[in-house]
Amino acid sequence: MSHIKTVSYISLALLSFSLTGCQKQEPQQTTAADTKAAQQVQSIAIGFQKSALNLLVARDEKLLEQQFPNAKIEWKEFPAGPQMLEALAVGAVDYGYVGNTPPIFAQAADKALSYVAFEKVAGNSLAVVLPKDSAIQNIQQLKGKRIAVQKGSSAHELLAKTLEKAGLSWSEIQAVWLPPADARAAFDKKAIDAWAIWDPFLGAAEFDSQVKVLIESSDFPQTYSFYIGNPEFIQKHPDSPGKFIQALNASDQWILKNQAVALDIYQKSTGLKPDVAKIAFERRLKPSPVQPLTTEVIKAQQNIADLFQQVQLIPKTISVQQQIWSPAATH
Repeated sequence: MSHIKTVSYISLALLSFSLTGCQKQEPQQTTAADTKAAQQVQSIAIGFQKSALNLLVARDEKLLEQQFPNAKIEWKEFPAGPQMLEALAVGAVDYGYVGNTPPIFAQAADKALSYVAFEKVAGNSLAVVLPKDSAIQNIQQLKGKRIAVQKGSSAHELLAKTLEKAGLSWSEIQAVWLPPADARAAFDKKAIDAWAIWDPFLGAAEFDSQVKVLIESSDFPQTYSFYIGNPEFIQKHPDSPGKFIQALNASDQWILKNQAVALDIYQKSTGLKPDVAKIAFERRLKPSPVQPLTTEVIKAQQNIADLFQQVQLIPKTISVQQQIWSPAATH
């Protein structure tokens, strides 16, 4: 009889254990489903500039819709990177395209951002330009001159390197902080002596204003532009950076195969004259692949940040590495 009771107790214990095991599996399945639902992108806001051809084509060809089929895609244009990063910092933009300098200023101001990917910048797509009749013959003669530049832009970094090369400090020039449209007006009126600027504004100035180039980005080591993400958005949707990069590379391949149509998209999107748009389009690297940051690119970006801190353009030392998104981080 005691043997029968012992077996019964064992049977009940096993049954209890089995039921308990089944009960534990249900919450795990629910949690996985909840996580997947949380990662589903419902909407995505993209910040772009006139020079962001990969994004322009991705917009017109609906390439992001292929990667995010259930999401509402919103496109927001900005005159320059600093303004776009301000929007990203407050959650109004999820991904955006900027030059190499805006993220450094943003990070130095403790604004949240993540470097997601980079593109190489064509060597002649940024320059310091002068009126055609300017008496300035070399970069040392910029001393004491009025130079327009968008603060915190890639042209800001070009001007910083130019002054360093010339042996000049920022206190030895008159920096005039103007966005591209205002700088162009000042340039045409000869209210400034020089202008540090990037394409397509550079191409427009070359075409319309009879400028001469004093120095361009090809006179310095390779520079890069960046695709930046909102860290909070990436945390909620960890697979979104990879999908974003896939869409951009699909755009780059489409441009290679459809260059005439891509030029038309660029011209219409920017509102530039066809000849001006062609100048900027032809300077663009082809192909221009988009890829996660490499050690070399991170080092180049850190060098800019260190230079800016040394000449007191930013108030403190920053670590670019701390803001890098890594594909491995999503696994």
